[in-house]
Amino acid sequence: MRTPLLYHLYVVLGMALIPFVARSTTAKLRKAGMPAHRAHERLGHATHDRPQGTLIWFHAASVGESLSVLALITRMGAALPNAHFLITSGTATSATLIAQRMPPRCMHQFAPLDSAGPLKRFLKHWRPDAAVFVESELWPQMLRRTHATGATMALVNARLSEKSVAAWAKRPRLAAYLLEVFDLILTQNDAMAEAMVRMHAPAPRVARGQNLKSFAGPLPSDEDLIFEARAVLGHRPVWVAASTHAGEEQIVLAAHKRLRETHPDLHLILVPRHPERGAEVLQRIADAGLEYSRRSRGELPGGAVYLADTLGELGNWFALSDIVFLGGSLLPIGGHNPFEVAQSGSMVLSGNHVFNFAETFSAMEAAGAARIVADADDLAAQIDTLLRDPQARAKAVAAAQTFATAETAKLDTIATCLINALRLS
Repeated sequence: MRTPLLYHLYVVLGMALIPFVARSTTAKLRKAGMPAHRAHERLGHATHDRPQGTLIWFHAASVGESLSVLALITRMGAALPNAHFLITSGTATSATLIAQRMPPRCMHQFAPLDSAGPLKRFLKHWRPDAAVFVESELWPQMLRRTHATGATMALVNARLSEKSVAAWAKRPRLAAYLLEVFDLILTQNDAMAEAMVRMHAPAPRVARGQNLKSFAGPLPSDEDLIFEARAVLGHRPVWVAASTHAGEEQIVLAAHKRLRETHPDLHLILVPRHPERGAEVLQRIADAGLEYSRRSRGELPGGAVYLADTLGELGNWFALSDIVFLGGSLLPIGGHNPFEVAQSGSMVLSGNHVFNFAETFSAMEAAGAARIVADADDLAAQIDTLLRDPQARAKAVAAAQTFATAETAKLDTIATCLINALRLS
């Protein structure tokens, strides 16, 4: 296909902006605690040697997308014992969490910026045999320059917002030029598959896949910490509010105060989505007049609320309760991954703003594995019911685990499909 004018313009614009973007992105990583040599990975400077043999590159945007492919990499690694894997992402948080859950024969680098210099350095060093892009990572130069190396390419877990689909529809030649590089496009659902075809992706290469976040596996946990926390909590009932955002903590705390009127020993473990908001959330707890303890000060659960404002410890808190409310859902944020909760042995409560996982929550709700709440009153009422009825709670937990197990069983099919399409077998 002839190169569209818009692509040429994008390349020129990238050359003009790269000094400013490079300074901003590397400074952001340095501020997040990354050493200079790692921050410069964004400019295409590798900090690992390329391993011998087949190298499969996975590129994801941030935390959720990065973690969603780790189980897939593990399965592909088992089928391809001589292959190595490179995973790239753009945030310090994703790098930290990936390091905690790194599959065998896998390494992480920060993704090169979508400009000629960083991409040339990156591709010259790594020479990937195959490249797998996750969800909505449609960076024009990254796609076309990778394709030019002869690497086979796939887009997995494809998901674009309606706004993004509409934007691409206004640029059909550019969309077709980018999407033709893929040997396989696996979407999260049928609607997205149809949208990809409307965006001029080659129809024979588009297929419905599966939401990879259902394969992420249980979160890592620290058994010693869990034991200590359980010893401190004793027989107190506990519920968890995880991945909350600004504006949601007030709703959660209002529900908790109401619940403590009839369950005075009830303990809440409150886990904000972004730990750096710890001081802000702490003020919300104080405003609510509730006693608290705080993880970032090294404290164990205590008082009415435990503020778990650290990174990478969510699995520990899920282990302390079989009732988990998942944030990002009481406000129009889109919801968060319910599979992590189900795989950890808990049932899921969520607000109704779950458009990022609409099909998943619908199926889980139908299976009795999740319940949707509208506001603080509804949240308090649902938790009160679960606390008073252990049998109903156990039934919901069992339904969540059954749902998660059934989803995980589909992973081998996805891995085999990907291996075949990328001609790696």
